[in-house]
Formats: sequence, C-alpha cells, structure tokens
Amino acid sequence: MDVALLAFLIILNGLFAMSEMALAASRKARLQVMVESGDAGAQVAMQLHDNPTQFLSTVQIGITSIGVLNGIVGEAAFSQPLAQWLIGDLNLPLPPRVAAISATALVVVIITFITIIFGELVPKRLGQLYPEPVARLVAVPMQLLSRITRPMVLLLTKCTETILKLLGIKED
Repeated sequence: MDVALLAFLIILNGLFAMSEMALAASRKARLQVMVESGDAGAQVAMQLHDNPTQFLSTVQIGITSIGVLNGIVGEAAFSQPLAQWLIGDLNLPLPPRVAAISATALVVVIITFITIIFGELVPKRLGQLYPEPVARLVAVPMQLLSRITRPMVLLLTKCTETILKLLGIKED
C-alpha cells in the first residue's frame, strides 16, 4: 500500500511537471489553430499561457506538497524496517539512533532519485516533446486546480510582496 501511494504521488508530481513544461513550450500559433478548430482544451491552454502566474503558482504548490508527502510516507513506511535491517540482518555495529538516521537518509535519497527521474525529468521531456497535445489535455484540470488553490496563491503572493517591501525591494 505504501509503495502504491508513493508511486501515485510520483506520478502526480510528474503530471504537474509535464503540465508546466508543456504550457511553457507550447507555441501560441499552434494552440490558436486548435482553438479555431473548436478544441476546448486548447482554448483553456491559451488562457493559462496568456496568464501563467496562477497556474505556475498552483504547480509549485502541488510539487512542493507532493515532495513533503513523499518524505512523510517514505519515512513512516520504510525507515524503521530499514534501520532494523541495517542492525539486525546486516549486523552493522551502529547505535539504534544512528541506524534510524541513516535509514531515513537512505530512504529520502532513494525516493528523491526516483522522483527526479519519473516525477520530473521524464515527464518534463514528454511535455517538451509534445507541448500542444499535452497542454490541451491538462489545461482544464489544471485550471480547476488553479481555482481551488487561488486562496493559497493569494496568501503566498501577499507574503512575498510584504517581505520584498520589508527588504526595501521595489517591484517593477
């Protein structure tokens, strides 16, 4: 069950990464041709392409949240059994606390590696290779998710602006 949950989270991360790349790499002229042929997904992709801030913030919230969840699930599911394996089966002369920290670090490294490959690099390449078809497929769900996360995006935007103001940095 834990492996299935991690796989789901990594795939979800990949969808966010692929969506981001596809929208960034989409050519407006190609999307426009799709819109003129009546493609509703392409119409939404054009809207996201023209106003990317909300969409990109939503993607960032999604990817960051998934990364945190991956760490929580991975640590909870695999760290203790791995620590016991290091001390017991491998018979390494490690204090239990060192074994626990080592196991957690190893779990995080493995999950991070798998996530980078299957949740970032491969999906981003797919989005880059097939930008318009991917953009039109993911646009409607991403627009819905953008609406759901709008309050969080507004809060993050306001906090960022306040910090910049406190630092004396003026935005253009």
